[in-house]
Amino acid sequence: MLCFRTTGNRRFLLFLAIFWRSKHQNPSLHSFAIQNLNADPNRGPFPPHPPPNPDSIPSPPFGQQNPSSVTSSNRLITRYIRSGDLNSALRVFEGMTFKTTITWNSMLAGYSSRRGKIKEARQLFDRIPKPDVFSYNIMLGCYLHNADVQSARLLFYQMPVKDTASWNTMMSGFSQNGMMDQAHQLFLVMPVRNNISWNVMISGYVESGDLHQAKQLFEAAPVKCVVAWTAMITGFMKSGKIELAENYFEEMPTKNLVTWNAMIAGYVENCQAENGLKLFKRMVESEFRPNPSSLSSVLLACSNLSALGLGKQIHQLVCKSPISLNITAGTSLLSMYCKCGDLEDAWKLFLVMPQKDVVTWNAMISGYAQHGGGDKALYLYDRMKDEGTKPDWITFIAVLSACNHAGFVDLGIKYFDSMVRDYGVEARPDHYTCVVDLLGRAGKLVEAVDLIKKMPFKPHSAIFGTLLGACRIHKNLELAEFAARNLLSLDPDSAAGYVQLANVYAAMNRWDHVARVRRSMKDNKVIKTPGYSWIEVKSVVHEFRSSDRIHPELAFIHEKLNELERKMKFSGYVPDLEYALHDVGEEQKEQILLKHSEKLAIAYGLIRIPLGTPIRVFKNLRVCGDCHTATKYISAIEGREIIVRDTTRFHHFRQGECSCGDYW
Repeated sequence: MLCFRTTGNRRFLLFLAIFWRSKHQNPSLHSFAIQNLNADPNRGPFPPHPPPNPDSIPSPPFGQQNPSSVTSSNRLITRYIRSGDLNSALRVFEGMTFKTTITWNSMLAGYSSRRGKIKEARQLFDRIPKPDVFSYNIMLGCYLHNADVQSARLLFYQMPVKDTASWNTMMSGFSQNGMMDQAHQLFLVMPVRNNISWNVMISGYVESGDLHQAKQLFEAAPVKCVVAWTAMITGFMKSGKIELAENYFEEMPTKNLVTWNAMIAGYVENCQAENGLKLFKRMVESEFRPNPSSLSSVLLACSNLSALGLGKQIHQLVCKSPISLNITAGTSLLSMYCKCGDLEDAWKLFLVMPQKDVVTWNAMISGYAQHGGGDKALYLYDRMKDEGTKPDWITFIAVLSACNHAGFVDLGIKYFDSMVRDYGVEARPDHYTCVVDLLGRAGKLVEAVDLIKKMPFKPHSAIFGTLLGACRIHKNLELAEFAARNLLSLDPDSAAGYVQLANVYAAMNRWDHVARVRRSMKDNKVIKTPGYSWIEVKSVVHEFRSSDRIHPELAFIHEKLNELERKMKFSGYVPDLEYALHDVGEEQKEQILLKHSEKLAIAYGLIRIPLGTPIRVFKNLRVCGDCHTATKYISAIEGREIIVRDTTRFHHFRQGECSCGDYW
């Protein structure tokens, strides 16, 4: 997923910058939305200028203003607009005794670049003595910038003269609002098309998910520029057609940074993080300098692979580059440290970041929530508000998760109610899932079911999966069957639904029901995702499955596990046979538990990772209760810090205790 954020205001300013180049250099006007696909995300639409001192503005004698003075005033207005000082630009404008159409257009561009200034822009537009096609194009863009497609359409058809830029801008407005039929109608009747016209349509169809139509237009385009190629690659990646994206990428005659970023992000989004990292290396070797978008994707790849070592290397790359102070790059690094289990370095980075936006705060709050620091997460939430950052819907996901993992049930409900009442944030399915998990984890299963029934929209499969997981913890067979039935009706291919229900039956020794569920899985051709754990040692990732027979150092690992088993039992450890989900004898169950994937990974870490360095283990499923208990014993016996990340949170084991307080 690309994390680089481009605001609507920057998109429109970019449109205006292109407009002024087209005015004085006479190329066709580029659509602001499509042009942004090919823009450098590190550069704003205007070169930075310090705002001029208003006291230095020369005041010509009344009734006099020579052409050079008009030109100077026009430049001053543009300079103020670029620096964001609209009021000073207006003072210069109103002080001019003679204004050219360029003057009016400059001021109109200033209003148009600000969201919510549509009324002022229209009033100024109506005052222009002789509006030209550029005046109309700016006003057209202003309407679209403020999502007023209907007014833009009326203005478009009232325009006395339209150039190609007018058609492109109107088509872009339609496509950005999902109105591809209307965009296509304009495309068919427009008198002259240029590359931008084709790019608008191709990108619009890609964005709407109509790859078939996008591909037809791409093949019909007389000239295929880098924007069109990149749009197609993005579309293929979004639809999971990785091989087609790879073919287009290799066939491209010219690639830019946006193209490389689209491919890297596509690999990461399609669970091919390793390929994303390989392509990033190839990009750097091709002398393309990474930007915040590149780093967001590659750091997410490091997070997905739990490759902390590589993430730290990329951190060094960022420190040596001009984007070291970029807020997006910093937030991506912070998120990587949190997801790779290094909360200490994440916090250090957070403290030294010169600027923080809501995404930065969300990343840090979520980091503490996932690591069991509920109190610290809620403290950061209050501090964020005190420093003037308004929480968004993702903030409340993080806050509810913090309450969930810490067991703050009443406080979580309070935040859920406050979200809508105090901040106007509409509750989404994800928020309801968090609250259901909050209630279910605390054993309030009936209240969780009541909340699901009161939801203002149809429950999605994840919410029943969450309820089913809580039913397993609290061994509520009746509600487990209710949750599984609803989950499988919404998602018949959900392996989790079958597995969780079978686990509930197994915990209650209902082996006939376990067999029935497993038989149903087989009949419906549902394949269970195998559980595995992995650990990084000297930049090499070692993967383990339960009862692993492949790892080359398995003999040493088993020897270490046997040693640990003796020491743990001497210290009072009793294997929890409930988590050996097989109908076999107790001795066999103990051996099955001893060779769970997370125990194998921990044993290998104890052998290969030096003292003083935390052992970080990652698992693709929820850590089992017996492994959780055993890891507490191991941390005390070995005197090591062990960090385990599963699908829901991090567990920090130190001196026989876990950060979750046995509540997870």
